[in-house]
Amino acid sequence: MSHEHNPQAAQMGDASMLRTLDFQAQAIWPQESALFARYGLIGALRILDLGCGSGEITRRLAALYPQARLTGVDILPENLAVARARDAALAPRVRYVEGDAFALDFPEAHFDLVVCRHLSQCVPQFGRVLAEISRVLAPGGWLHLLSEDYAMLHMPRGGHVPERLWIDGALRYLESIGCDGAIGRHSPALLQQAGYGELRVDYVVVDTLRVPRAVFAGILAAWRDGYVAPLAAASGRPPAEVRADFDAIIHAIETPPNYAVWQVPIVSARRPA
Repeated sequence: MSHEHNPQAAQMGDASMLRTLDFQAQAIWPQESALFARYGLIGALRILDLGCGSGEITRRLAALYPQARLTGVDILPENLAVARARDAALAPRVRYVEGDAFALDFPEAHFDLVVCRHLSQCVPQFGRVLAEISRVLAPGGWLHLLSEDYAMLHMPRGGHVPERLWIDGALRYLESIGCDGAIGRHSPALLQQAGYGELRVDYVVVDTLRVPRAVFAGILAAWRDGYVAPLAAASGRPPAEVRADFDAIIHAIETPPNYAVWQVPIVSARRPA
């Protein structure tokens, strides 16, 4: 994938991203996994995990669909090497390949289910990726799309104003590189315009009541370690101030009885038969 298609290459390749993927899977999957039952998919399925990273969700999908063959696609060979090492016992039913989400190396109508998580806010012109997903998804197949939205994070206010990180930092940074930090709210319309049916939007609620505080705080700590510099540059604030905001939020999440919540949209729809 070219840099034009992957403007966050430095952040995606940072060691902090492996921690991000791990903590996000721990926080989100326990609520998310129940959503797959309504797709009614069983048997020898073909499943694509697009933007699979280190395979945290691919291996969980393999357990959920024990007869399926799964392909995890990611742009970073380093992450794929981790996934292959961890899931060697699942081969050849589970395989990992390096690929470009804008030009997938699969035939038309190849997959029964496409899972795409935490990718849509990372790429410019997500509609082009959606067109590729639609091409490789079989008629009647399902798309399971987790699209983040950085205005859906709500943290305690104290000496630091958390909105500065998300509104003035994350949204501005993503806009500056051609990405959409509010893609979560824009995804349903994109799927409708692409002709999908049976559209639903569900929310996984990552908060200090449903998720262990250490796990929730771990997500924010990993984001901090990978994103202080670009968020500071986008917002025009000193990196030390941005780091201090992250640290204040992490401390608040870790400390009862403070409450914090991240609403994670999951959009699901079916390609017309």
